[in-house]
Amino acid sequence: MKTAVEELSPTRVKLTVEVPFEELGESLQAAYKKVAQQVRVPGFRPGKVPARIIEQRFGRAVVLEETLNDAVPKLYGQAVDASDIFPVSQPEIEVTKIEDGEQVEFTAEVDIRPNFDVPDYQGLEVTVPAAEVSDEDIDAQLDGLRQRFATLTGVERAAANADYVVMDLAAAIDGVNIEEQQANDVSYEVGAGSVLQGLDDALVGMSAGDTKEFTTNLVGGENAGEEAVVTITIKSVKEKVLPELDDEFAQLASEFDSLDELKDSVREQARRNKLIDQVVQARENALDALLAKIDIPLPDSALKAEVDNRRHNLEHQIAESGLSKEAYFRLYQTTEEERYAEFDETAAKALKTGFVLDKIVKAEELGVSEQELTNFVVRRAMQMNVAPNTLAQHLADNDQLTLAMVEIVRDKAKSVVGDAAKVTDEAGNEVDLKAIYTEINGEEAGEEPTEETAEETAEAAK
Repeated sequence: MKTAVEELSPTRVKLTVEVPFEELGESLQAAYKKVAQQVRVPGFRPGKVPARIIEQRFGRAVVLEETLNDAVPKLYGQAVDASDIFPVSQPEIEVTKIEDGEQVEFTAEVDIRPNFDVPDYQGLEVTVPAAEVSDEDIDAQLDGLRQRFATLTGVERAAANADYVVMDLAAAIDGVNIEEQQANDVSYEVGAGSVLQGLDDALVGMSAGDTKEFTTNLVGGENAGEEAVVTITIKSVKEKVLPELDDEFAQLASEFDSLDELKDSVREQARRNKLIDQVVQARENALDALLAKIDIPLPDSALKAEVDNRRHNLEHQIAESGLSKEAYFRLYQTTEEERYAEFDETAAKALKTGFVLDKIVKAEELGVSEQELTNFVVRRAMQMNVAPNTLAQHLADNDQLTLAMVEIVRDKAKSVVGDAAKVTDEAGNEVDLKAIYTEINGEEAGEEPTEETAEETAEAAK
């Protein structure tokens, strides 16, 4: 087989492949067997029709077509391997010459990863947040803990922001009640930002027993987007009462006997979280610094696929939410146009990042061990709240284990770039990532952190 590569653009090539006919022998025999199974000839059982009878009855062209259907995809793969290109799209293949018994020729146009060099990433200068823990950090953590143990107490006054109300809701269009828009005994925090526009404003100042109407656009159901009159009836108003910050609270909310012990634990955990954040930020910032030094043309087809995938996921999320598009984007304080513009930017960066990390994976000869793949599946299963064995089987059944391994090695490549950087915090202090690995992972002083423990450190912050 002979292959010629013509560069059509920095991201697209045309392969011209010439194949001596004798190299099609295996596919030719497979073609005869397949045609023999499909045709019916009197006097012969299915699958037992001789080759000469097939050619006499149905013509040589039928056999050649099946031969090429079987051979060309395999030959294309061999041509790609021999040409040292990295396709990122499905090829457009055209058989340009068939000389029966002599030679077959076909062309394949395909988008490819562009050729580029990765600059030296040793010593990239990056800045990360300081790991100092302030009293405000501790107060914020303790306040969050108090919120978890807060109680709701009924009050004899009008509702204000941050109060909770229990209410009945009803909606009507042109005086006709919409059955699916009726709800009783709904608990809601005033000011939480309902997708039902106007609800928060209407609730402020209402007391138990009050009824009020306001006009708004419905956000879900068959009448989503239509204007309706919503009637609210308040049944009760409650305020959130936080527990006192004392030893009794420490015993309620933790395994500690005193508030001082709880504060010490919160401070230590906050410091640990800040150290992990330094690792994550060092890797992200170092990769961004490296990407800024590289200009790569992106294949149109791959970029379109990235954008289309993001749009598809967004449409799925909107459908799952049960909200109208307008309500969904209002909930997330954005617009459809802004989100699509964001997709264009993030898709381009993701594609470029993948190209660069794949180059580093190859240069650093990074691989995936069985244990690393197992750890990945276990972590991902915990995030998805499914059994690890269930997720592993799903990945295997859907041919996604390769994608999982690509994700693992790309993360390892990102770690390599981050670990090679010169890292300082916002105060100008040098940050020693290896020392952080030692502290976080409990490794012996001076021991080099493994790629696996470094990866787990970053994952802990996600």
